[in-house]
Amino acid sequence: MVGHSSFRLLSRALLSTPNVQLYHQSHKPISFLKPVSPFTLYLKHSPSLRHFIQKPAVSLGLKQHYTQKAQVVSEKKEEDTAPIKYNSWLDRLPPKLSPYVYLTRMDKPIGTWLLYWPCAWSISMATYANNLPLSQSVYMLGLFGAGAIIMRGAGCTINDLWDRDIDDKVERTKVRPIASGAITPKQGIAFLGLQLSAGLAILTQLNTYSILLGASSLSLVVTYPLMKRITYWPQVVLGLAFNWGALLGWSAMTGACDLSVVGPLYAGGVAWTLVYDTIYAHQDKKDDIKIGVKSTALRFGENTNKWLTLFSGSFVSMTALAGYMNGQGLPFYTLSVFGTAAHLAWQLRTVDYNNPADCWKKFKSNTWTGALLWSGIVADSMWTSMQTGAI
Repeated sequence: MVGHSSFRLLSRALLSTPNVQLYHQSHKPISFLKPVSPFTLYLKHSPSLRHFIQKPAVSLGLKQHYTQKAQVVSEKKEEDTAPIKYNSWLDRLPPKLSPYVYLTRMDKPIGTWLLYWPCAWSISMATYANNLPLSQSVYMLGLFGAGAIIMRGAGCTINDLWDRDIDDKVERTKVRPIASGAITPKQGIAFLGLQLSAGLAILTQLNTYSILLGASSLSLVVTYPLMKRITYWPQVVLGLAFNWGALLGWSAMTGACDLSVVGPLYAGGVAWTLVYDTIYAHQDKKDDIKIGVKSTALRFGENTNKWLTLFSGSFVSMTALAGYMNGQGLPFYTLSVFGTAAHLAWQLRTVDYNNPADCWKKFKSNTWTGALLWSGIVADSMWTSMQTGAI
């Protein structure tokens, strides 16, 4: 009786187990391929335990979600590692070189011109007043031109190192190399060391007085980017730094500064910087308000045109005074004084402070303001030479 019951139990177990076949009410062959214990059968058929031993079903929707998320992460990595498109001749440079060239803003030479023009004014006025050789003047103009390119680039590197925490929050500046991560801060500092070394090599070509005078301007270059966090007048500090060449150019030619001439020239240059850089700052005023950066554009607001008219008048007046103290003639007053006054009046009459593209256009046009002033000095020198029979 016990043996018959055991046989029936074993038969049922084998029939319910895969890979096991018996003769059971048919003539199919019996095959014992996989012995199964009664305890295993109990676990398999128990309703309360069955869900613990079954593999959980994977949700197709969840799988698709994580697949899409992985694709997004992969695409983001590709975007981060892809070279930045500058939409200029910089795109033709090697990928490792282009971020450093872009850091120096060589694709936007307007800043170099604005730094160079006060140097050129001073050199040419010193040549005019002291009857210095033309060859000396040409040599200094070339030397200061190289210095302007190098030091403008160094100033941009210093600015971007200080501003890397805010440049990525401003639409116009978020692609700058340090802010975007194309250049690390350590790499930026190392590059700055090379730039300052090149600048020092240029400076050491001058006399001792000029070397000391030129080196003293570095504190202004370094601290300017911090001023926008402290005061609504950072453009004043920028003007003091950018127009240092009005002092340095004269001393490079003569070995000292004639403050009766270069003093008004320098002060007028600072006023001019307040004009063009306030126009420039109006490009970013919305972003500046959001991130808490200060500027004269925000300080002047709706009264910007009145303030810039005042500074433009100061620039023209100081230029006229410098020319008077230097004994300049009619060509100087025609081009350097009235010419620049007309150009500034055109800027202020036509600029749209709420249009970033127009602000950039008017800002760039200031290279012609500087060129007009310099051309008046050169024309006056040629006019004087013709009257004296030197030409």
